[in-house]
Amino acid sequence: MKKVVYTKYGNVDVLNLEEIEKPIPNNQQFLIKIKSVAINPIDWKIFMGDVKLMSGSKFPKYVGCDFSGIIEMAGSDVLGFKVGDEIFGILDPFKDGVLGEYVLADEKQIALKPANISFEHAATIPTAGQTALQMLVKGNITKGQHVLINGASGGVGMFAIQIAKNRGAVVTAVASAKGQEFLKKWGSDYTIDYNKQNVSDLNRKFDVILELSNKLPYPKAKKIMNSQATYITAIPELPVFINSFFNNLISKKKYKFIIMKPNVQDLNLVADYVAKGMGVHVSNTYPLTAYKEAYIKNVKEGALGKDVFIV
Repeated sequence: MKKVVYTKYGNVDVLNLEEIEKPIPNNQQFLIKIKSVAINPIDWKIFMGDVKLMSGSKFPKYVGCDFSGIIEMAGSDVLGFKVGDEIFGILDPFKDGVLGEYVLADEKQIALKPANISFEHAATIPTAGQTALQMLVKGNITKGQHVLINGASGGVGMFAIQIAKNRGAVVTAVASAKGQEFLKKWGSDYTIDYNKQNVSDLNRKFDVILELSNKLPYPKAKKIMNSQATYITAIPELPVFINSFFNNLISKKKYKFIIMKPNVQDLNLVADYVAKGMGVHVSNTYPLTAYKEAYIKNVKEGALGKDVFIV
């Protein structure tokens, strides 16, 4: 089988498509034929060495965590799935990678793909969809609340806008000019082009702010937060841990961060939203052999919605 492998940290040139032995599932695993893999920023942050403390120094390593596919073999002790099932799921990107022709997974890492969702759309759900859902749960979104989503044109923003609207929130979404069409398509009540309007200077207050871009830090966001509002970032760096802890001891304006925790219940919930009509936009699709081109473009430009590989 073919799989993208690297043996040292660096730019995309460290990645190689190699022929390796097809894995054999143990009694509690499935062998899955990969159909699609979604690109996430954590993919390239790991292989570029940005998070070495978490990814370690043991090589070889593999790329990607979000996937969809078909169960080809099943261990003797597994329940709930069978050979031939169409599934999607997520692996721990610090322990394994999915960008290749096959992968092993267990029951806690996969969910059945709804029949009316494509493999490509299903692969976009695990990281982006669960992150969006868990941010909104942490923000305790309720009907009528005003929610600001900063950096909303990527995968997390795509899901966050629509889930927030589904829960009755009034959504203001922020992105560049090229993302404005999608912010509206996904249901935003108000949209802002950050090149034309400084978000922190808005003459409006919000109940919840989701920070997805690392460009609206909490000290600036405080100016546009209601007295008991919540700010949540999806980019948990060390200063965030420290500053949020001390802020929350003294302020009614809450400063929180999210470290997404994959679970089958959330996978199924977001998939159900998509199956019932929630929009998913895939900007670019790539064959497995175009892995370098795909990551070069994604690192440089990001994506409107998601980019995926078709395997």
